[in-house]
Amino acid sequence: MRAFDRRHPLLWDVLVTGFFVTAAFTDVLGGGWRYITQNPQAPAWLLVTLSLGFTVPLLWRRTHPVAILLPMLPLAVVNAWTGTDLQSSLTLLVVTFNIALHTGLRTLLASYAITLIPIVVDGFRNATEQAADQSPDQTIVPQATRLAMVAIVGISYRTRQEYLASLVERAAQLEVERDQQARLATAAERTRIAREMHDIIGHNLSVITSLADGGSYAAAKNPERAAQALTAIGTTSRQALGELRRLLDVLRTDPSGTEPPEAEPLGPALGLSVGLEAPGVEMAPQPSLTDLDHLIEGVRSAGLPVRTTIHGYATALPPGRQLTVYRVIQEALTNTLKHGGPDATSTVSVSYGNGGAVTATVTDTGRGSTANGNGTGGRGLTGMRERTALYGGTLESGPLPDHGWRVHLHLPEETPQ
Repeated sequence: MRAFDRRHPLLWDVLVTGFFVTAAFTDVLGGGWRYITQNPQAPAWLLVTLSLGFTVPLLWRRTHPVAILLPMLPLAVVNAWTGTDLQSSLTLLVVTFNIALHTGLRTLLASYAITLIPIVVDGFRNATEQAADQSPDQTIVPQATRLAMVAIVGISYRTRQEYLASLVERAAQLEVERDQQARLATAAERTRIAREMHDIIGHNLSVITSLADGGSYAAAKNPERAAQALTAIGTTSRQALGELRRLLDVLRTDPSGTEPPEAEPLGPALGLSVGLEAPGVEMAPQPSLTDLDHLIEGVRSAGLPVRTTIHGYATALPPGRQLTVYRVIQEALTNTLKHGGPDATSTVSVSYGNGGAVTATVTDTGRGSTANGNGTGGRGLTGMRERTALYGGTLESGPLPDHGWRVHLHLPEETPQ
């Protein structure tokens, strides 16, 4: 019924008004008004005028409740003063209810005060004609109380409507926030996966390309070196496939068809391959600084001489920070391997501090041009900056004064939780 009323408000208003008009004229034409009236000699024109005046304005009771009260009040005074006492005057209660429902408290109080006028007139008229039977307060107080109760019911109903409307609005806001959070989480996860894919595939393919070029060059003169290059290519390829498989495993559903547990968001969870264990899937941790030697050996086997300097120990460094340092060094060496030129060399310096602080610097003696891929044109530098920003660190990347390129990473101490 509420839905029908919202779609067709005029029809519902006409039905309600028609009901009260019918009831009023049934009372008049059937003679029922004579059982309670103090003036059984009231003329017919007065009865018809009062009946129409008390019922027809109800058509606008919801849209203009105060406006219809003003013309009804004089009729109510006439009804009380003449002693007609038509029961259709009770429609003032309907108007009061709608004023309480659709207007503010001040308007309601003012409307209540002026609606008491016909009640007071009726009380004093009865007291004058029946002084021995009842006093004014015996007539005024019950009617005023009844009017006040109707106003309180209207306020309660309006309060409930406002409360329900606020719940509906809050539910709509929560749906919007949920959808926004889902989109943000999806975008963040895509960025994280793209960064991991770039680091895994970009580095290993660069090493494979360098080994293949070197093997083809040495094949004619030194078949043994060519065979070593092919062996290194196979090892690097298997390593890349293993890392890629571990990354893709966390995106698959388990054999029962359910989604795997939700991965932790960006941050410390990056230290592991998201920590998921699906049935039948062999999981392994992401690379850490203990794998740095293996990374450097792979780069050396691809033809890039690398000198390392390590200060301190990484044993107390959280996995997420270790992965960040590892990936930054990997990306810097990959770029040198790809764009540094045939005679380039590289130097890696890592220094571990207290509280998770770490500084890593990678320099090379290559061409050092922004066109070599170390600039802003690819995903490499963007990925390094994103990883560094997760821990509030700084990343500097740029050419050296003479020649070569320098990447400098600094992660500050962890903030106590």
